[in-house]
Amino acid sequence: MILAIDTSAGTSIAVVDGDTVLAERSTPDTMPGPFTGLRVGIAAAYAFSFGSGAPLLPMVSHGAIALEVLAENAEVDVREAVQVVTDARRKEVYVSEYSGLDEGGCPTLAAGPELAKPDDVAPFTGLRVDAAEVSAAWLGRLAHRMLAAGHAFPEADALYLRSPDVTLSNGPKRVVQK
Repeated sequence: MILAIDTSAGTSIAVVDGDTVLAERSTPDTMPGPFTGLRVGIAAAYAFSFGSGAPLLPMVSHGAIALEVLAENAEVDVREAVQVVTDARRKEVYVSEYSGLDEGGCPTLAAGPELAKPDDVAPFTGLRVDAAEVSAAWLGRLAHRMLAAGHAFPEADALYLRSPDVTLSNGPKRVVQK
């Protein structure tokens, strides 16, 4: 059984056993945003992993979106290329491209994830998916497929594609009195 948590776009949590979803709860509320949301989700995952002794399986949410599109839509060929686009805020988007499913039923990353201005996203010959939410159920299904296929998991750190807004001070400011 897998407890899947996604906080990259809203909040979603699911308990998955193979391809069977035992429970799922989601909210589209995107506050406090992808930067803080990722850190909160990762901290929660570490806490659950530590407390239960279960392994932590870090995931990239775009892979779950690609899997959902390829697995749920009968008219989509599993070899079809899929471009996943999600809101990165500040008038930017995150973009990943997948070249279909591999022999283990997992999306094959072809490019990305990358940060881009919406108008700078290159034209795509496959299926483009603009996703506002990430389903933890599909994240759990992908984790199960990756485990079964013997795929490696990414590092257990947030994948930030831009620098934070906060910067270090250059020292105390000089105060001038009149």
